[in-house]
Amino acid sequence: MSDGGDSPRAAPAAEPVAAAPGEPMDVNTAVQQVLKKALAHDGLSRGLHEAARAIERGQAQLAVLADDCNQPDYKKLIEALSAEQGVSLISVPEASELGKWAGLCKIDAEGEARKVVKCSCAVVTDYGEETPALVVLQEYLKSR
Repeated sequence: MSDGGDSPRAAPAAEPVAAAPGEPMDVNTAVQQVLKKALAHDGLSRGLHEAARAIERGQAQLAVLADDCNQPDYKKLIEALSAEQGVSLISVPEASELGKWAGLCKIDAEGEARKVVKCSCAVVTDYGEETPALVVLQEYLKSR
């Protein structure tokens, strides 16, 4: 009995997200999901050195910079490199959130992030597969 009941319920749950990706998902949620997918596909560079290298080599597709970065030179470098190479740049409010999204933390038994390392910059070099979050993010970047 559960086989017939579970399958129809699983399909409609995925349809509303695919049908209207802009409605339930904001940009920060989309960035979070895109970063996690890129991390899973080994397409994420974290930190100043890795990020600058990826941007300079032309491998970067998206750069994410934390607003609360306390080093103005750090921000200027990433902004300048992104502008020079034509890489899209998105800002997120907190470095600790960016660190969590970029996988710089330990996950405990309850699924909560512990020992989060702040990350001021992350660069996506490989998005992985096409997801609704990626579509939302690309639409947001086109509209800016």
